[in-house]
Amino acid sequence: MGTGRKGGGLKPIRARIAKSINVGSWITVADNSGAKIAKVVNVRGYHGVKDRQPKCGIGDTIFVVVKRGNPDTIHKKFPAVVVRQRKEYRRLDGTRVSFEDNACAIVKDIDKYEPQGTIIRGPIAREVSLRFPHVTKISSKIV
Repeated sequence: MGTGRKGGGLKPIRARIAKSINVGSWITVADNSGAKIAKVVNVRGYHGVKDRQPKCGIGDTIFVVVKRGNPDTIHKKFPAVVVRQRKEYRRLDGTRVSFEDNACAIVKDIDKYEPQGTIIRGPIAREVSLRFPHVTKISSKIV
């Protein structure tokens, strides 16, 4: 029996994430999957208000269309996980964390969240590492 919501089975995030990345935003791709820059086209599991634009933050699963990168990945739609955001957010211990860019990691399967690349350039948030352990395995630094 399912949880009755999309994206069920994910661990809760222990922080107050400010959702600051809109649908239509261009974000960098942090892994070496062949994509460089992608456009956010959908936020998985978003239930909002009429005429309100869907937003996402760290630890959310999204769908992106690759805008710049290898010719075999460009103009294709992929699921991804947001690993960094520029807007600062508050952790439960009171610290505030922000990164210098908005970034995502492209994943192969939307159910297992196994990354498509083999390494993630730059740091990723600790909230992502708790929720997506497969993404953590290829990351170089966790903040």
